[in-house]
Amino acid sequence: MARSNATGTPSKDKGKGGLAPLSLIFSDNHILPSLFGEQDSHLRRIEQDLGVTIASRGNQLAIEGRPESQLTTKQILESLYNRLAKGQMVTMADVETALRMSRPSDNKPSRGQVAIRTKRKVIEPQSPTQVSYIQALQSAELVFGIGPAGTGKTYLAVASAVESLLNGAVSRLILSRPAVEAGERLGFLPGDLRDKIDPYLRPLFDALYDMLPPDQITRRLESGEIEIAPLAFMRGRTLANSVIILDEAQNTTPSQMKMFLTRLGENSRMIITGDPSQIDLPNGTQSGLHDALDAIGQSDRLQSPKSHMANQIRIIRFEAGDIVRHRLVTEIVMAYEERDAARQGRQG
Repeated sequence: MARSNATGTPSKDKGKGGLAPLSLIFSDNHILPSLFGEQDSHLRRIEQDLGVTIASRGNQLAIEGRPESQLTTKQILESLYNRLAKGQMVTMADVETALRMSRPSDNKPSRGQVAIRTKRKVIEPQSPTQVSYIQALQSAELVFGIGPAGTGKTYLAVASAVESLLNGAVSRLILSRPAVEAGERLGFLPGDLRDKIDPYLRPLFDALYDMLPPDQITRRLESGEIEIAPLAFMRGRTLANSVIILDEAQNTTPSQMKMFLTRLGENSRMIITGDPSQIDLPNGTQSGLHDALDAIGQSDRLQSPKSHMANQIRIIRFEAGDIVRHRLVTEIVMAYEERDAARQGRQG
């Protein structure tokens, strides 16, 4: 646990395993309560994750633990302190992000080096996989974001699309979902078309309102710059000069997915997101997402390093450790994954 008012001289005393604690001194006492968190909750979370002990004495911290964990703790605390020094807030979510970004990965640019900029906010990656995802969104023509709920797949896809619309790279943003719960037969629902499709597209609307002022969304919807429609409405169209997002793609059939993929027109990009563990299709119906990933993965034409299209298709796979919602969501997803793996092992 984090301790306040520690005695002694931390930089000289021996700590865990006979190793000297790592001393860290901050110059501005006024922002330290925000750094430490209520009742030192931020420090306790870092201790729990990294296996260190952090003792505070005034504006000085002593970090005990393995040398690599001490260094990681120091880097995290300095990063969070710098956010506070710039006038930004530090919440438990920021602590969780800093911990995720500190874990071993091949993707090590800082959060500020990879970002998406929209009218309302600058969105920085909150996990190493999100770094890869944003880089793919900014460079490839077809991107698959695959993984569990809460990893930011849809949110970052919408943010990237809005950024492209705002900077003039494309003239339209098209957001789509399969309305699988109603079998894409929406007529029995009350209200006009907008009322009928709202329940299935609400998550896309929510992300949009996080990126753009409401009056701009209304104006762009009316002008057709932003279009939100069920997947069934895509048939027969060629979508040029656009960013096209298909969300909840695990609930497409193979024929629907093929139809969607072949809508891609000139100067357009497609982003396909889905969670293969949450398929709502009738039993025995193959998922179009599985089918598309299988077809692309087995295609020498698309996967060969010699193909000029190889770098234009990116498949980014998120895992439970990339979940950026409440920590309990991560534990729940992992519990399901462990249970399902055990079942498969017994069946095998």
